[in-house]
Amino acid sequence: MIDNSYEAVMGRNSQIMNDSLRINYDDFEGQGVTFDYEHMMESAAYSIDEMVEIQRELGVGNTPIIELKNLTKLARKYAPEGKGARIFVKDEAANASGSFKDRRASISCYHAKKLGYKGVVTATSGNYGAAVAAHAAKLGLNCIVVQECFDSNEVGQPEIVEKARKCEALGAEVVQLTVGPELFYQFLKIIEETGYFNASLYTPFGIAGVETLGYEIKNQFDEQVGQQPDVVVVTNAGGGNLTGTARGLKKAGNTETKIVAASVDLSGLHMASDKDFNRKSFTTGHTGFGIPFSTNPDRSDVPRSAARPLRYMDQYVLVKQGEVFFITEAMSWVEGLEKGPAGNTSLAAAFALAQEMDEDQIILVQETEYTGAGKNVQSQLSFALDNGIKIYFGDPDDEVPGESIVLPEHPSLIKARELDLRRPKRSRIKVALAQSTQNFTDEELQFLAEEINDSVKTVKQFIEELTNEKES
Repeated sequence: MIDNSYEAVMGRNSQIMNDSLRINYDDFEGQGVTFDYEHMMESAAYSIDEMVEIQRELGVGNTPIIELKNLTKLARKYAPEGKGARIFVKDEAANASGSFKDRRASISCYHAKKLGYKGVVTATSGNYGAAVAAHAAKLGLNCIVVQECFDSNEVGQPEIVEKARKCEALGAEVVQLTVGPELFYQFLKIIEETGYFNASLYTPFGIAGVETLGYEIKNQFDEQVGQQPDVVVVTNAGGGNLTGTARGLKKAGNTETKIVAASVDLSGLHMASDKDFNRKSFTTGHTGFGIPFSTNPDRSDVPRSAARPLRYMDQYVLVKQGEVFFITEAMSWVEGLEKGPAGNTSLAAAFALAQEMDEDQIILVQETEYTGAGKNVQSQLSFALDNGIKIYFGDPDDEVPGESIVLPEHPSLIKARELDLRRPKRSRIKVALAQSTQNFTDEELQFLAEEINDSVKTVKQFIEELTNEKES
């Protein structure tokens, strides 16, 4: 009889992963803290052209780029003379299930079908569950979505409940859990019991699927605009969106565009806390995921995550909850486009960053998502009020996550707050030091330099700083 205790299931983690993906992650492991990232990505085994064709057949991709002319005009009202870049958005809500996550799910589900799996399992409280459900249905696969939906009082954040409804509407079985450490345990147990494919967000298939997004951006701007975006802003949570988009841009030949990560500032709230679970108004694209998954990407549900955002980001900015709500309403009222909060996190950042750029430059928000009853501004703010959150118009800098949401009383108050990239880079090296029992070799130093998109010299500086701190 199989031992399904927590300790036993977690102890079988590696074997469960290998069986559910048919990837032996040991094949990519190198010396010490290193592994062969590019070799792992090549294991996805699909070229860009093949993925474009797979996605076309499944109703994914070739989404439009839209110039937000009215928001650009509004940004220029508050910009210095000659400033105010043109703001564009890539409308990923036009995908099959309404978000860029269709790109990840389509390749994962296609691969599961190709390998002969009868179904797919994924652990997510976000749009990805709906995307997996949609493409599993198209391909005749069973689908199970494991979600953290509720606090201990069985009260669910409206956006998460909205997404659970969508998954069920698309034919998936949804296993709903309260917040806590049991999510990964239940996920592993279901994979093992069913023998289904692990449609994780963080496999090479999932991240490679997003590369078509960056690839399209480059080609569409060449053909339709005649110049490339100077800046692409990407909402950052687990890092797959940024990683895939940046890799796709580079594969298409664009190595010049600046990649900016944007997250909602939820500092002070613990993502696994029952108390804090319903005191946040953003379930993705926030610092509770964006920071830890940047500094320790392998905290995901696979042995080595293919989402490694620090390798590709040039800048990291934070916006406030109230600013995202404001820009969501502004987009609806002045552009006639109602979209969900994830892409609008980047839009809030882009609105502020555009005011620092020249008028002839372009800033692109590289995704939108579908909206619905649970994602709507009104439902989110009503839920916040029910949880004792103060909501008022004022200066968003006064916002305290878990206590208040401050809607900007004027568009000029929307800011993109710089997060010093030295901090997550340094934290990434700290994680590596904790995993090592000896001094790093030259190979390890080079690997870590690639991990933080910096030099070996910088890695050595961080090591010296951290070592001195520990000794003192």
